[in-house]
Amino acid sequence: MRRHNKTASAVPYEARREAIYAPLRQEGVFTWDCMYGEEYALAGLYRIDRQLHSRILQAAEALTRIYARTVQIARQADDTLLEQLGLPPASFAAVRLGFEELLPTVIGRFDFAVNGDSIKMLEFNSDTPTGIVEAFHVNGWVCSAYEAENPNADCDAMLRKAFGKAVDVYRQAGYPADHIYFSALDWHEEDAGTTRYLLEQSGLHADFAPLSQLRVLDERLWLSSEDGLLQPVDVLYRLHALEKLAEDRDEDGYPTGEHVLRLIAEGKLAVINPPSGFLAQTKALQALIWNLHEAGQFYTPEEHAAIGAYMLPTYLENRFSGIAGRTAHVVKPIFGREGSGVSIYGADGSALELSGEEEYSSQPMVYQQYTELPQIEIETLKGMASGRLLWGCFMIGGSASAVIPRVGGHITSNLSYYLPVGFSS
Repeated sequence: MRRHNKTASAVPYEARREAIYAPLRQEGVFTWDCMYGEEYALAGLYRIDRQLHSRILQAAEALTRIYARTVQIARQADDTLLEQLGLPPASFAAVRLGFEELLPTVIGRFDFAVNGDSIKMLEFNSDTPTGIVEAFHVNGWVCSAYEAENPNADCDAMLRKAFGKAVDVYRQAGYPADHIYFSALDWHEEDAGTTRYLLEQSGLHADFAPLSQLRVLDERLWLSSEDGLLQPVDVLYRLHALEKLAEDRDEDGYPTGEHVLRLIAEGKLAVINPPSGFLAQTKALQALIWNLHEAGQFYTPEEHAAIGAYMLPTYLENRFSGIAGRTAHVVKPIFGREGSGVSIYGADGSALELSGEEEYSSQPMVYQQYTELPQIEIETLKGMASGRLLWGCFMIGGSASAVIPRVGGHITSNLSYYLPVGFSS
């Protein structure tokens, strides 16, 4: 990565920011440094010490092993458990597919609250995580600008390895894998940009496919080109959540999403992330893990220790407002994203913060013990501001990878800032 030295703390923030992000915009890989008319990517550099970085990676790896074991058992359960986990019935056959080498997912991201020695997982984004271009590409560029060492150096190589392994696993299982496409909403700048970046990093002979051009016909998935020709789709990377896919219908009302899920279950379409990533995505699985942990069941002593260290008490019913007293807690939709539909309640039962968004309010909820995100000061285009720091850690092919800090409110929403990170020394 080439270094440019036009950025220094003595230079006004707006000029520093433009020096960093203008070349990235021109490059075309990262064009959403501002979103919804607001600054998204900050031009400062947060410093992390190597010990904390190592501890975050260790926490993510321990939790990945726990999730892999839990998903392995849950997908073999009867319909009742899958219903309790909130999965749509149309997905049951697909999530039962067994690819042990891909458990729990190919690309996932844990979100952590880090307070001193405490590292607590808030959720696992294992189906369609974003923040990938920021962590794997942008972060190194910003570190270079500040002449700092990048904690995420060489993590992009893990993407190529993980995609190659996933396609090999599907081939060995007898799936066709000659026609590979990476798909997202082509009008959505972040989703399309993230998907095109992963296509480039994958090393696969593949093309981009807008979701709007995918068709189901004759028991296969096809890509309809502009000239009307149909190309078969064997392997599909999709930045489209499976719970949304289950609800998709065409203009005539035909349940195309259910049809696609059936193609996946019948071995006629391979998808990345695999269906196991969708099973791991439901926050109800966090409640199942915690329930088994409280009962002292299923997990090894080492796994129980990791659950106690890194997870928060999480339930499918509210156990934090009983007669014996109250505990501050969070109410979350099981498939919610970007803080939508999340509510935080204090020990006295009062609402501390509500997301104000209703997109996922009709979903079943989980109830999780509240842990406060630490407050930090950041420099923005609007001046100095304070915000709450959330750490993300990507899991790529089962291994801990790039980290990404975000700064927002008590609830980390889609308007939160991306904050680049470098080693402190």
